[in-house]
Amino acid sequence: MDIREGLTFDDVLLVPKRSSIVTRSQTNLQTKLTRNISLNIPIISANMDTVTESAMAVAMAREGGIGIIHRFLTIAEQVNEVLKVKRSGSVIIENPYTINPTQTIREATESMREKGVSGLLVTDPSGKLVGILTRRDIVMLESSDEKKLVSEVMTSDVITARAGVSIQEARDLIRKNCIEKLPLLDERGNVKGLITSKDIINAGNFPHASKDKKGRPLVGAAVGVKGDFMERAEALLEGGADVIVVDIAHGHSDNAINTVRLIKKAFPNCDLIAGNVATAQGAEDLIKAGVDAVKVGVGSGSICITRVITGSGVPQLTAVMDCAEVGKKHGVPVISDGGVRNSGDATKALAAGASTVMVGSLLGGTDESPGSFVMKNGKRFKIYRGMASFYAALGRKSKETGSVEMSEDLNDYVAEGVEAMVPYKGSVVDIVKQLTGGIRSGLSYCGADTISQMQQNAEFIKMSTAGYAESQPHDVELM
Repeated sequence: MDIREGLTFDDVLLVPKRSSIVTRSQTNLQTKLTRNISLNIPIISANMDTVTESAMAVAMAREGGIGIIHRFLTIAEQVNEVLKVKRSGSVIIENPYTINPTQTIREATESMREKGVSGLLVTDPSGKLVGILTRRDIVMLESSDEKKLVSEVMTSDVITARAGVSIQEARDLIRKNCIEKLPLLDERGNVKGLITSKDIINAGNFPHASKDKKGRPLVGAAVGVKGDFMERAEALLEGGADVIVVDIAHGHSDNAINTVRLIKKAFPNCDLIAGNVATAQGAEDLIKAGVDAVKVGVGSGSICITRVITGSGVPQLTAVMDCAEVGKKHGVPVISDGGVRNSGDATKALAAGASTVMVGSLLGGTDESPGSFVMKNGKRFKIYRGMASFYAALGRKSKETGSVEMSEDLNDYVAEGVEAMVPYKGSVVDIVKQLTGGIRSGLSYCGADTISQMQQNAEFIKMSTAGYAESQPHDVELM
């Protein structure tokens, strides 16, 4: 047997090249997520239930990347997370949430809480606007008032604008009338949209945000390869998901390939990512099945123990290089998923041929990651777990069947991931800025001002254990 050598990020360095870059802000991090979708930064938040739901996806899109909503939710819950992202940055909300005037304040409050909004347009059965209900209308009500009808509490005298109003005209109306929400109506008074002051402000605050053709934040969502994946994919696409990710640990399998074919046949215009694979042949087979990007990485994640349990995997740098060569031949981008612990690792993955990097553990423990904080030894942490971990598997089983019988043989659950705690890190925005700043510096060291130019210029050099030690802080007492 001919055994070849595999390399990962710690085995190599990028050889510095002559650079004409005066400041790293001159570099351009625009890149391809799929054949058809571009991002302004090459960072994706992982489709894990302790990493990406709507809050993370919103933050990622505002910074120019994208978040992939995990699939370990009901279809309705996952679609709702996608809708939250789409509504968070759309200057014009095309289908604003509404309520009937004969419903109760309790129903309205529950609807606001469920949808994560601060107000509802009140419409009659024909869709004609009759009022607006905001938190300001109900904040001072007593608990006994929850049975009151919406029509008793709503604001009836509503400032509106015609559908098709320009953003500048809408801005002027909102400022002049000191309002937060501006409903858009057709000539019959039917609701056709909504503009909020918050959305106008956000549009100016995040000029490099990644957006769809309607100006809404980009967001992706994951599906599995069993059960309801077709129904889920259809619902997510209808909800506005820009890309679907076929999520399976072993992406070079008939299950994954057949799922890709079925989704592409049913939704030919859908941008589809699939993985994970770790070989050129795996990438080739997924591309032939119809994917628009390939996710690369088996066993490289910080909480993944696939290599320990199964003995299978390819060191991440080699896996990316092998798959990127195939992707380049077909014009299909490659995503490096796993093993990125810092901006240097991300830079190496991009230089090796990846168009983007998917990040999990670095983003866990942030304000935007799902889950509650836990205290340990006086410090704050968040739970972070692999999606092939024991409790994640039990969670999936519970979602699918409604319960997990203790009579079931728990030895059937062979975990390929672990549960862990990650320290509280603050806002994910700070993490992303550190990553992108390091990548920009990495481009300049390679004498490049774009990612594609860095890939052309990149020269890797292998280093020994002593070389790795030399790369770390040494011979000093760290503060």
